[in-house]
Amino acid sequence: MTTKRALITGITGMVGSHLADYLLENTDWEIIGMCRWRSPLDNIEHHVARINAKDRIGLLYGDLRDYHSIHDVFSRSKPDYVFHLAAQSYPKTSFESPLDTFDTNIQGTANVLEAMRKLDLKNAITHVCASSEVFGRVPKEKLPIDEECTFHPASPYAISKVGTDLIGRYYAEAYGMTVMTTRMFTHTGPRRGDVFAESTFAKQIAMIEAGMIPPVVKTGNLDSLRTFADVRDAVRAYYLLVTVNPQPGAYYNIGGSYTCSVGDMLKTLIAMSTVKDIKVETDPDRLRPIDADLQVPNTAKFKSHTGWEPQIPFEKTMRDLLEYWRERVKSGQNFLTR
Repeated sequence: MTTKRALITGITGMVGSHLADYLLENTDWEIIGMCRWRSPLDNIEHHVARINAKDRIGLLYGDLRDYHSIHDVFSRSKPDYVFHLAAQSYPKTSFESPLDTFDTNIQGTANVLEAMRKLDLKNAITHVCASSEVFGRVPKEKLPIDEECTFHPASPYAISKVGTDLIGRYYAEAYGMTVMTTRMFTHTGPRRGDVFAESTFAKQIAMIEAGMIPPVVKTGNLDSLRTFADVRDAVRAYYLLVTVNPQPGAYYNIGGSYTCSVGDMLKTLIAMSTVKDIKVETDPDRLRPIDADLQVPNTAKFKSHTGWEPQIPFEKTMRDLLEYWRERVKSGQNFLTR
């Protein structure tokens, strides 16, 4: 039997790197990671020896904004499974760079699916990663948010992910491709980028513990309500998505089971610190012009289809995230205080 091959766009990101970990440990598939030539390899550093040895994992270079490079990646890899995770993924940055965000996320997704169509890879089982941010500003009476909730995006990033979501479904319906889209709600853990709230909080606490900055955590909006999932549960969900009776054109909300405000999440992290009396201060530069402040999912559809359940408790996710930053701070690197 021929070994299956999976392509992960954005393998160097938090989710892509954890997905590579999961697939290497739990399948016999070959893993091809797509990244830009200048992408930092920190998140997959533990796989570099295997990449060099061509031991089940390799890298191909491509840029979502360059159709020719995407076509080349798919022509060379000919995957059985595609996890399209690469994106400009930071909502706040999208307010400053909306056109780059639209180009990367909307046109980039079209480039991926069009290359697959042109190369007759229509039978590949494809996961297109949208975002819970597509729902944006949801009234309380619509909580928890199900798949049919109206889109009301609250950032250029969210608008771009509406496009990502709809393009995925369009290629499934128009061309008979096995494409499924997901709207993953807040998910985090080790390797989370420091531009995201819980990760910048953990990083600041680790820097406070190391005496690098004063005992003050700077924050944005602490009132936003979020349901948290662990990234390691998220990638297991993505594996089940493509292996449990995949339905072309299907779309699912996926998320954790622990809901709290961003402020309460910060209190959890501070309670784990070795430093007492850490103060909290609002930083106007960390506030979005508009916020998606009620992000609570109804995940019944996905759970019913796959049997997936989140397994990692919120406290473990937060502790592991804090430990990740403690280790990075101990390494002697210099960090921006963002």
